[in-house]
Amino acid sequence: MGNSKRLTQSILHTIAASNRLGWLEKPPASVGEGIPAITFHDYMAMCLYDERDGYYKSGRVRIGKEGDFYTSSAIGSIMGGKLAGYAAKLAGGQSRAVTIMEWGAGTGALAQQMLAALDGIEENGTVPAWLADARWVLVDGNPVHLDEARSRLAGRLSGSAGPALAFMTPEEAEAELGRSGEDRFTIVIANELLDAMPVHRVVKRGGALRELGVAAAEAGPDAPGTEMAGSLAGLIDGGAGSDFRYVHMPLSDERIAAALHRDGVRLREGQIMEVNMNAERWIAKLGGLIRRGCLMLIDYGHEAAELAGPHRMQGTLLCYKNHVARDEPLLDPGGQDMTAHVNFTACMAAGAAAGWRRRYYGTQKQFLVDEGLLSELADHDGTNPFGEAAKRNRAIRQLLLSDAMSETFKVLALDK
Repeated sequence: MGNSKRLTQSILHTIAASNRLGWLEKPPASVGEGIPAITFHDYMAMCLYDERDGYYKSGRVRIGKEGDFYTSSAIGSIMGGKLAGYAAKLAGGQSRAVTIMEWGAGTGALAQQMLAALDGIEENGTVPAWLADARWVLVDGNPVHLDEARSRLAGRLSGSAGPALAFMTPEEAEAELGRSGEDRFTIVIANELLDAMPVHRVVKRGGALRELGVAAAEAGPDAPGTEMAGSLAGLIDGGAGSDFRYVHMPLSDERIAAALHRDGVRLREGQIMEVNMNAERWIAKLGGLIRRGCLMLIDYGHEAAELAGPHRMQGTLLCYKNHVARDEPLLDPGGQDMTAHVNFTACMAAGAAAGWRRRYYGTQKQFLVDEGLLSELADHDGTNPFGEAAKRNRAIRQLLLSDAMSETFKVLALDK
């Protein structure tokens, strides 16, 4: 049995055993009636993080040309260099030992770029003391990604004057912070991490907030609570060949409604929005583990008002496979990436509640400009379009002139 089929059966078994019930259009008249279902959040979590067959756990490299998506670090070294400079400004002059921890490090491309940029930093002809004594930790839940990162950075694992490298799972990294977070100045960099966390999908229906759940496709129109309105046909159907279908459910966590209220969100009738409670919990957890440091979040996203705008009636959730985006999350479980735009209003609120202060917030494009990228456009004779200066200039222009990634991509730095 293939990974996707095996995971499908596992999800169907979980749905059948669930004590949660959903409906297609009207809530059942009697308590205990409805369709067995799980929240979309739990479905997404199984698709991405099932220990055996989940997208990020199934033993494949998921980033770059051979994967299903590109990250900003996979496109060029520009962002890595600017993040390195920003980290150096934060770390320089610290009386505490410094840890730089990249959470969701993937195959180590960003770490390689940042370390290469830091190679050129010297004070009085020597490596700065903070850098020589620093600890650089790459964190990823995909074991194949960690193996690739070790191979990529093998030349730095011994005999290097730079920081000591370590490779950890998220659980190991949290334990590391529990031991050292009080004593060290810790810079956590999360590049396209939050948008891969499972989300709750919320819809306003009949004036009330409901959560989208996932049920078995075979739950037919004769089941209680399955009087389906024509306007919902596209939503309820999981797609041709899907073993699943959407249902409505009561909110699984009262904090979902509280988060929307806090962020000033008032959904329109029929509007869907993703709520990433995992991101808020992660930011809060790091706030409890780190006494002094900075948390840098780089991700696709917007503030809450933009995410809840009238032009976003279906939310922002998308799937990626072979670099092609599609809106069919109930197909191919474990075989495609799922992502939703990050709500940076929620991130800032969660950070403030956990003791973080906002240090910087803006688009990736503005961050690069603020860090002096325009001054790096190099003069060259133009006779060799494949020369290093010409290639770097093209990469800079791509980042600065793009109306897609650099505008949708945001940088949020929180410190304490």
